[in-house]
Amino acid sequence: MLGSRAIVVAVVALGAGLAACRPAAPPPPPPTKQGWEWTLDSVRQVVGAVRAGKSLKPDRWPGGARVAVLLSFDVDNETIPLRFGEPSVGTLSQGQYGARVGLGRVVDLVDRHQIPATFFIPAVSLMLSPEMVDRIKRSGRHEFGVHGWIHEMNTSVPAAVERELVQRAIDTLTRLTGTRPLGYRAPSWNMSPATLQIVKDLGFRYESSLMADDSPYELLADGRPTGLIELPVEWILDDAPLFSPIADRYDSPRDVLQVWIDEFDQAYAEGGMFLLTMHPHVIGHRSRIVVLERLIGHIRSKPGVWFGTHLAAADHVRPLLGR
Repeated sequence: MLGSRAIVVAVVALGAGLAACRPAAPPPPPPTKQGWEWTLDSVRQVVGAVRAGKSLKPDRWPGGARVAVLLSFDVDNETIPLRFGEPSVGTLSQGQYGARVGLGRVVDLVDRHQIPATFFIPAVSLMLSPEMVDRIKRSGRHEFGVHGWIHEMNTSVPAAVERELVQRAIDTLTRLTGTRPLGYRAPSWNMSPATLQIVKDLGFRYESSLMADDSPYELLADGRPTGLIELPVEWILDDAPLFSPIADRYDSPRDVLQVWIDEFDQAYAEGGMFLLTMHPHVIGHRSRIVVLERLIGHIRSKPGVWFGTHLAAADHVRPLLGR
């Protein structure tokens, strides 16, 4: 098995190889017009490229439950600083915390409560710390999903390269986990104009990066139904921006807990879905894992709650597509 240093060298070499295959850069585009300069047809074309279609909110969730709770963990680790090619030792160490400490706390917590979760993992993250596979698989109830190759920014690479990176991520996760991943979450929830077609062509059963609803919905491409299910996310239901101590929007874990409790309580009242995005290198710190446990305790105090993987939720609502 390759050591971490060899894997990083291989990743750098892959990037160089992909760069060498790219055609010469086109001339820079003309300056972008501001919105007030657009025609209404241009507005409609841009807005309609990827849009929410049919609502897939079910009357009931599995087992007759009134609310679905989907816990997801984006296991980014070192790929956040690596993706731009200019990592520092400090940021790499912060990422390593996710695999070394945070993931263990996360998995121990959800397994103790027998809660299934979905782990979206950049392929390079799993290659650097392959021991994470056994830790996640031990209970037999969790799902692996694709989260890019090295947490790349989809909008910064040509469409052919983006497709190649997603395919490499599928192949790597399949080889390391023994299961072909069927769910996709874009790195940084950042979609290029090509992303939706790539996700559809490569056979994913659902996507989870967009924010047009609180409940599942079908994705439209240029106004046409795609048959692809969206499990929507939201920044207020993401630990990374809220817990960053070097950002100007930092909130204490106890304050965030109240936001998440309120979000769940309203989802419960509406018979909807509560989808939470977390990161082991963020939520896995001591003062934050306590908050997650308190949230789980609050959720489990209510009757009629179904905890599921993202794939299980997508498969439950799939019949609502009607075809």
